[in-house]
This record gives sequence, C-alpha cells and structure tokens, in this order.
Amino acid sequence: MVSSTKTSSRPYFGYGSNLWQHQMSLRCPRSTYLGIARLKDYRWIINARGYANVVEIPKEEKSTGAHEKDVVWGLVYGLTGDDEKRLDGNEGVPDSYTKEVMSVEFWDERGKKGDEKAIDVLKKPEPRDVLVYIDRKRTSGDYKPKSEYVHRMNMGIADALKEGVPEAYVHKVLRKWIPEEEDEDKQEADLGGEARTVRVKQLAEQQARQFVEEDEGT
Repeated sequence: MVSSTKTSSRPYFGYGSNLWQHQMSLRCPRSTYLGIARLKDYRWIINARGYANVVEIPKEEKSTGAHEKDVVWGLVYGLTGDDEKRLDGNEGVPDSYTKEVMSVEFWDERGKKGDEKAIDVLKKPEPRDVLVYIDRKRTSGDYKPKSEYVHRMNMGIADALKEGVPEAYVHKVLRKWIPEEEDEDKQEADLGGEARTVRVKQLAEQQARQFVEEDEGT
C-alpha cells in the first residue's frame, strides 16, 4: 500500500494503471498518496499501444458544462527523485510517453473528516501543478486494451472509487474500454480459457512490478 504521509516531493497525476496503489508501491516504493485530481479539457482513451492516454480536446469541441467525458480523474502521488526515474523507465520515456506539467483541480486526502473513507469531491478543490505522462503522437482512441492491462485497470478502478473518484466517470468513460473483470472472466470460462485467465493475471502482476513492452499481436 502506498503511504499517505505528506512529504516534500513532486506531485504526479496517475490516470491509468497507476490508479492501482499496489502497482505504485512496487514501481515507486517511496511514493506517497496525496489525494485525487481532475484534469479538465482532456479525454481518456486507450491508444494504439493498448494502454491509457489523455488527449487534449480541441478548442472548438470543448463543452461549457462539466461533462464527464471532457475531464480525466486520477490519483495524485508524491514522487521522490529516485521514484520518478523508476517511473520514467516503466512509462517508456521518451518513446511511449513524454512528461509535462499540467494544472489540475486537486482534493487533498488530508481534508477528510472523522470517519470519512473517501474524499468528498463536492467540496471546493484547489489548483495544483502536477507531473503528467502523455503521448502526443498516438491520440486516436479506437483501440482495445492489452488483456493484462484490463486486469491492472480494474484493480486501479477499485482503488480510485475507494478514494473518491466519481462512479459516473468510471461508468461513462473508463468502462467504454475496460470491461468489468467478472464479465471478462466469465467470457474466458465460457470459452474454456481458465488457464489463459490465470496467465493473464500473472502477466499483469509482472507488468505491475516492472513494465516490459509486449510484442505486437500479444
């Protein structure tokens, strides 16, 4: 589990499989969980590599209202210098992603009161500049996620919901690409693919620890 102790570190916005706090504890063992954030005027997609990306919405397409499809929610972690270097390797910088600093609306996890387990996003957020890994080259979202990535995303979605990311965002945005694991497992079982399901989850755990680019077609 990622620590929630505040330290002097660089805030990083995780919106894909790094929503999974177990994965972050493996990849960035000294990282700290800081809270949740909303990146406006971007859309969440699965790109040509089969992994998550955020795509800036063209000015003419931006909506005036707070539409779930026009924002990206994520968890914010504090990274030490060593953790950031480790994350660069896992994210494939600079080939798969590049790094940018963006402004987000931030809800500090320390703002929870009493027995509150999740952050109340109805409360007023504060602006915060955060590190974002983004792929400016592969911006089309008409692709399917890697099979093992579906498992890691589902683990991350569970953590995100626990921390306070809105359910409406999960259902209207993430579920367009990421099926619930029960549905995926049932399909595999119906096709006699129990062994494959086990292999996929084992691969997901390996990728969570140290990402290795899969060969094309896998």
